Amino acid sequence: MIVKRLQPMMSHARRSYVELMFQVMGRALQAISEVDEATRNEICELPEGFLFEMQVMPNGPKLIVEHTGNGKLLTHGDEAPRPVDLSIQFKHIAHAFLVLSFQEKTSVAFANDRMLVDGDVSYAVRMTRVLNRLESFILPRLIAERAVKEYPATIKLPEKLISAARIYLKVATQFVETVRA
Repeated sequence: MIVKRLQPMMSHARRSYVELMFQVMGRALQAISEVDEATRNEICELPEGFLFEMQVMPNGPKLIVEHTGNGKLLTHGDEAPRPVDLSIQFKHIAHAFLVLSFQEKTSVAFANDRMLVDGDVSYAVRMTRVLNRLESFILPRLIAERAVKEYPATIKLPEKLISAARIYLKVATQFVETVRA
């Protein structure tokens, strides 16, 4: 009986967590594109105006970012200004929760058929590399190793700490600016 009452609360908590993580990830993607040259180089391979979406099917939480040129991303929150070029979709909120709570790697979720890719697969691979680099910077190494397919050996501790601080500062600034607006 108690379990039946807890189920809606658990579902609501998962959804709220996924919504919050998408907001943070969208802002963090914009921030890493401003502070990390390797990320900018990766993003430069995408066409200018490229819109990327990550969402929970069918009408769940989502994040949308746009390549505005020169390897820079701009977050659009959950509203696309036009049709997206690439959409990575979680089939269920529980699947998104597993990935966004770092209990399951994105590659494992895809292999377990928990996600769909709608768009050019080469762009999906590129965006996954950007997401993995972001997670490698902003998460403690122990957690990042659980989240990404392979933790980059090229990221040394001083670079990680400085980049993470710069990313978190930009994310916090964006949240403050949103609250003021």
